[in-house]
Formats: sequence, C-alpha cells, structure tokens
Amino acid sequence: MRDFFSRLRYKTSVFMRGRCGGDQFSRFLSFALIVLIVLNLFLRRRILGLLAWAVLIYMYFRIFSKNIPRRYAENQKYLQVRARVLGLFGRSGGSGRSFKEEAEYRKAYKIFKCPSCGQKIRIPRGKGQIMISCPKCRTEFEKRS
Repeated sequence: MRDFFSRLRYKTSVFMRGRCGGDQFSRFLSFALIVLIVLNLFLRRRILGLLAWAVLIYMYFRIFSKNIPRRYAENQKYLQVRARVLGLFGRSGGSGRSFKEEAEYRKAYKIFKCPSCGQKIRIPRGKGQIMISCPKCRTEFEKRS
C-alpha cells in the first residue's frame, strides 16, 4: 500500500511540473467555493449552484494552467485588491495603517517620485517651495510641499 502512494505522489509531481499550482488567489477561490456550496445548501438557488461550478472550474483551470506569467499577474492583482480592502478595515493591508491613520498620514506628508530613478520620497507638508535631494540617486529637484 505504501508503494502505491509513493508511485501516486511521483506521478502527481511529474504531472504538475511546469504548471502553476496553488497560490493565494486559488485559496481564496476554494474558500469562496465552500461558501457558495454552504449557501446553496440552505437557499437552494440554481444560480448559486451554477456559480459554484464556475468557481470550481476556474480554480482548477488556474491550478493546472501552464501559463505561469498570466496566473502570476492575476495573483498579484488579487493581492493588491486584498491589501486595499483589508486596509479599509484597519487590518494588515498594503501600508499596515488603518483608513483613519492613512488619512492623517496624507495630511502630514506629501509623497514625491524622483524624476530619474522613481524612488518615493516623503516630505512634510507646508514647507513651501523646496529643493528635494533623492536619497537613492542624489538627483536634486524642486517641488512645492
């Protein structure tokens, strides 16, 4: 019996070579699938069943896909949206600050991008016209804070 599972594990790993596999977005889809199935158990709506089937098919399509750059881009987009949503509720999202803290931060500081290297630079608001020196490439540029 042990030999059977070893062969099965080996064949599965050979099959999955070069495929995307599971990522955060796939885990989210599986959670959404469970929620849809449970809702459908209680509400008995055909649309919920069809939606559950669609999520299941799309989830397996993503897991078995060989187009890794495309699936990676989808996962990154999901993570960005997730960070924004969690940030609204004060959870550990993109900046780690709650919505209120983010608003206070934006009132106190202005963010500029260096014209040569793109480095983000935080400058206190209300300082007037100032020369900003990029800490990364040492380029100087003038902005109003």
